[in-house]
Amino acid sequence: MFTGIIQSVGRVARLEPRGGDVRLHVDTAGLDLADVQLGDSIAVSGVCLTAIALEPRGFSADVSNETLSLTSLGQLKAGDPVNLEKALRLADRLGGHMVSGHVDGLGKVVSIAPDGRSQRWTFEVPAALSRYIAAKGSVCIDGTSLTVNEVSGSRFGVNLIPHTVEHTAFHVRRVGDAVNIEVDVVARYIERLLSAGGMPKLDEAFLKQHGFA
Repeated sequence: MFTGIIQSVGRVARLEPRGGDVRLHVDTAGLDLADVQLGDSIAVSGVCLTAIALEPRGFSADVSNETLSLTSLGQLKAGDPVNLEKALRLADRLGGHMVSGHVDGLGKVVSIAPDGRSQRWTFEVPAALSRYIAAKGSVCIDGTSLTVNEVSGSRFGVNLIPHTVEHTAFHVRRVGDAVNIEVDVVARYIERLLSAGGMPKLDEAFLKQHGFA
């Protein structure tokens, strides 16, 4: 599990095609890997990967063809920046929200506009994911935990403060770019419970009051 609080912006050192899959080598820049062991999970732009080799300035991970086809990792090239976060420890602060690192689909940057010192970004997601995104709820974009400002159909907006833009890969994102989307896992479980008829009426009322149903 992760929190969606980016710890470092690394770069793709190289990509090695391996029979349809890819071995990804990441330069982690300032991210300290002293407490990381082989087999540990690291989120790369929101995608949970397993470290299979540790190096002085980075790590390597195998990326399956499934992951390459369903996330933006399939579009990476050497030198590209990537958001990095080590797996959550039980003693860590949960500064964002609970993030699994399992990407639900690809979204697209629709617009970027200044809003005071911040920036207002609009994203579009597949219709199948839009029902999980709610105003003032949480969404994970390229591994970054963000609060949804407003929702309109399959589009939603967020505000990015200067710190977030400067300390994540958002500083190189442009209109039209693909981004990894992970919806709030709580929303998925709520939908499953409601569809199975397993939620008591009191809980349904509570969910409706808070915009979940």
